[in-house]
Amino acid sequence: MTAFVIAAIVLVALLLLGSGVRMVQQYEQGIVFRFGRLLPTIRQPGLQLIVPLVDRLRKVSMQTIVMGIPAQGAITRDNVTLTVDAVVYYRVIDPVKAIINVQHYPTAVSQVAQTSLRSVIGRADLDTLLSDRDQVNAELKAVIDAPTEGPWGLSIERVEVKDIALPETMKRSMSRQAEAERERRARVIAADGEFQASTKLAQAAAAMGDTPGALQLRLLQTVVDVAADKNSTLVMPFPVELLRFFDRATGTGETQTAARPPVEETNGHPATVR
Repeated sequence: MTAFVIAAIVLVALLLLGSGVRMVQQYEQGIVFRFGRLLPTIRQPGLQLIVPLVDRLRKVSMQTIVMGIPAQGAITRDNVTLTVDAVVYYRVIDPVKAIINVQHYPTAVSQVAQTSLRSVIGRADLDTLLSDRDQVNAELKAVIDAPTEGPWGLSIERVEVKDIALPETMKRSMSRQAEAERERRARVIAADGEFQASTKLAQAAAAMGDTPGALQLRLLQTVVDVAADKNSTLVMPFPVELLRFFDRATGTGETQTAARPPVEETNGHPATVR
């Protein structure tokens, strides 16, 4: 009977000793409550001893936690209704505050993130949400970090807006706007090209007008280009310069004839009448 009691006592002692040994992982820290009162010492990773039936060890993960924010319906500053979802990256920097000051900090962070997301979306317009996503993320991070870092011992590392769902009518309107903008740019580019081409053509025409030979060379080059196609019929214009040559030649002959004095024959020989 005595051996049985001793064995029972030893067994109970071993059970109590086993219940007083706790393992804290490398990514965790532990806080100990003794009769419901917090002990000031934070338990680090490794084997930790606590008083059985008196102390209670609470482990807190120090890893970065990734939490998705459910899709939230919001109205932008320019009265556009849309649906936005995001993701929050945060971690515990003070395990005592995270356990003592807030009941369940993941739920608290989720609620703060949802309300902050709607608030930030309401202060921004649609163009900012679509074009300057970094500014929205930074503002959202600051809004969520303000009530969580000091009192709750949490650090918001990043906040990213994942998706912005627009109504179908707004998508069609934006598509028409983008198409009109692309058409406007195409017309501006085409008009600029026409202006540059006309300027160059005017300069080339002025240069050829000063040099008639260049105009003839250009005409011959055009003839060569057209003659390359064997199926085409080539009609050659009469050169204007040739007409001018004959005109000058004819005018010179008439002038010489008019300036020459009349001639009479005397004894079979021409004589000039004075």
